[in-house]
Amino acid sequence: MKLTLKIWRQPGPDAPGKIVAYEVAGVSPDSSFLEMLDTLNEHLMHEGEEPVAFDHDCREGICGSCGVVIDGIAHGPAKAVTTCQLHMRTFKDGDTITVEPWRANAFPILKDLIVDRSAFDRIIQAGGYVSVGTGSAQDANSIMIPKPDADLAMDGAACIGCAACVAACPNGSAMLFTAAKVGHLAALPQGQEEREERAVLMVGQMDAEGFGGCTNIRECGAVCPKEIPIDFIAQMNRDLLRGALKGAGKR
Repeated sequence: MKLTLKIWRQPGPDAPGKIVAYEVAGVSPDSSFLEMLDTLNEHLMHEGEEPVAFDHDCREGICGSCGVVIDGIAHGPAKAVTTCQLHMRTFKDGDTITVEPWRANAFPILKDLIVDRSAFDRIIQAGGYVSVGTGSAQDANSIMIPKPDADLAMDGAACIGCAACVAACPNGSAMLFTAAKVGHLAALPQGQEEREERAVLMVGQMDAEGFGGCTNIRECGAVCPKEIPIDFIAQMNRDLLRGALKGAGKR
């Protein structure tokens, strides 16, 4: 395959950026999108040019670090896959592909396709945990959890924090990410003690980071590589309201 790539290049956070076009030949349809970018970077380095900077780690669709916007869609046109699991057979020989970083006020661009997603870490630090006594581990069956509750918790825990939901939302909202992190703990017995407080603290931190509000456009659910249901947002809003009425989260 021969492709034309239009890639956002930006040397640093405070430097101006622009779209630069590159020709890439000999791309295998069975290669992944990141492998295709590796091929481009090998060519650029051979020519003495600066390679394209992009985030990646596991390349197995489980770490969430690889996200970019491909032809205007977070993670690209294939459904329920991350960028690293997107195969080039999704495209046709001769295609022109535009590759950009996540666009959100809360995710400043560091270089090229890399953005600073540490805002997500601060949302988790605000309340995405359970406070339990330490000591010897409990027996695995000492707390019985109904299967529907366990399944619901796993649905929320599937979130890999890739931030595609933010990149796809016209408002730059992090509601689906935050709701998934709130919801998977809210579904378990261990998470009940701090349930409302958790919602208040994490939503408060989300707002402080500059993410936009949710207006039910649902693009977040459409691009989520783990297909996390937006029902978690409704559940979090209920916990948030109860917590606000109780004055939870005031320290």
